[in-house]
Parts: sequence; C-alpha cells; structure tokens
Amino acid sequence: MKIRSISFIVLFLLGLTQANYTFACQCPLTTLSLEECNKYDVIYRGKIVSVQPCNNNASEAIFEILELYKGRVNVKFKVLFDCGVECAQEFNPGEEWIIYSNYKQVDNAKMDWCSRSRKLIKNEKEDFYAVTYGNSYEEELEFLRKNLGTYKTMREREENQAGKRNIIPSRTQLIITLFISLAVVIIFLQLFKKFFK
Repeated sequence: MKIRSISFIVLFLLGLTQANYTFACQCPLTTLSLEECNKYDVIYRGKIVSVQPCNNNASEAIFEILELYKGRVNVKFKVLFDCGVECAQEFNPGEEWIIYSNYKQVDNAKMDWCSRSRKLIKNEKEDFYAVTYGNSYEEELEFLRKNLGTYKTMREREENQAGKRNIIPSRTQLIITLFISLAVVIIFLQLFKKFFK
C-alpha cells in the first residue's frame, strides 16, 4: 500500500512537471468578417525578406508588402512576433503570408499567432488553414480585396506626392542657391532704403 501511494505521488509530480508540454495550441476559432478585420490595425499580403533568430522568445521578420488592405506601412515592413512559444510557427525567407497585426510602434507591428495570419500553402490538400478558417488562401484574398480594398504603401504615396522635392541638393546647387538668396536680400534692402527714406 505504501509503495502504491509513493508511486502515485511520483507519477503525479512527474505529470505536473510535464504539464507545460502536453497542452496543444489553443486559439479561438474566428470567421472571416469585417468585424474580425476591425480588430487589427494592419492587414496585408507580403513576402518574407528576412527573419532574425529567436532571442528570449521574441523575433522579427521583414516583409515586402505585395498588397496592403489596411493600415499605413512602408514597402518593407517589420513585424515582431513571439517564437519558441505555444502556437508559434516558423517564418522563412521567400514565404508569402497574409498578416493580421496591430501597431507596436510607428514603423512596426506585433503579430499574434492566434490572429488570422496565414501562410500560402500551394498544395490545397496540405492547407490546414483552410480547414481551420473555413476558406482557402485565395478566398481570403478575394474577401480582403472586395471588402477592404487595396491601398498604396507609404513610400509609394510619398513618391507620387513629393516627386523630386525631397532630393538633397548637391554642394554646387547649395552654393548657387545661397548666392542667389544673398543677392535677392541685398537688392531688397537697397530698394527698401531708396523708397522708404
């Protein structure tokens, strides 16, 4: 009897220490809707350019934005994410994803693995997101295009609006501009003295 009690306690304690590893990823199921899209600041389709190694369960990936549905982002956009945690998946350069995220800072966002973010899996039979979310990757893209529309990234907007106004002048152009400005000021002062004596 005593051995049975001791073995039960040992098994119970062993079970408690392993409890962290026995629970699977549990994310609430969501449906694709405008209400769901309103939970996120930034929604886009992008291709991964680079991924930083996991450091203290945190990492970042740089995406090249292919289509922007919601938010204000640059063509290259940084996404922060948790790694080495429950529900985390791998980001690999070259992969295409639909990302749902919220701003963490002005130039980057934080992605939650329980968001609707999903990777493009070319073989539809292997696309576990389709089973989980109830729609294919293409159906999700069509919904986003139809209901949210597509927008230009900030760099594209700025290039269209600013033209070449943001180009820094060369040293020669700067010197010429200074001399012309100085000449205009001198002429103005001379005219002012002449007419307002």
